[in-house]
Amino acid sequence: MTQIRVIFSASLAGLALLGALVFSSAAAWSAPATPASVAYAVGDMALGAKDAPVTIIEYASMTCPHCANFHLGPLKALKTKYIDTGKVRLIFREFPFDPVALQAAMLARCAGEKRYFGMLNVLFKNQLKWAKAANPQQALANIARLGGFTEARFQACMTSQALADQILQSRLDGSKEFDIDSTPSFIVNGVKTSGNMTIEKWDELLATHLK
Repeated sequence: MTQIRVIFSASLAGLALLGALVFSSAAAWSAPATPASVAYAVGDMALGAKDAPVTIIEYASMTCPHCANFHLGPLKALKTKYIDTGKVRLIFREFPFDPVALQAAMLARCAGEKRYFGMLNVLFKNQLKWAKAANPQQALANIARLGGFTEARFQACMTSQALADQILQSRLDGSKEFDIDSTPSFIVNGVKTSGNMTIEKWDELLATHLK
């Protein structure tokens, strides 16, 4: 489980700094002409039936290795056993730790609602390649290109203040409403749980909600 660095505390000043770092970094590599707007997914991104008896809200940072492990491991079994069978609805909310995590979250949003979780899986699967790259922005641009993004569309995504504000607001709301201070964190029917949630632990926890 990854703890939040002090510089990125859940405060308006911390969020402003995070956003400023993203845009100053983007300005260094973007072409001079940037499209004025970009289409991106808004609102909660979710898997599963809206009327499922259990709702899990996941807070995750795209650069968090434990979050990647959850998405590439336990989530697959969770989806098969509970989400696809109508028992659980999973809502994913971004909680970026750093500018690179914010940029990756922005890229997933710009993939669109239908391709959002597919892009998440690609980013988590290749996390070590782009998050640890000498030039993370270029590494993300390469992933975007493989996903069908044009250079102009990618630039517009990375420089969208409205999109960055949406994601940073999600982080601020998570801190205020559920006292999120690490990732991955899960809110299960209103109750917070964190840490390494194996499918066995999910089985035990969800059994108490699905009696």
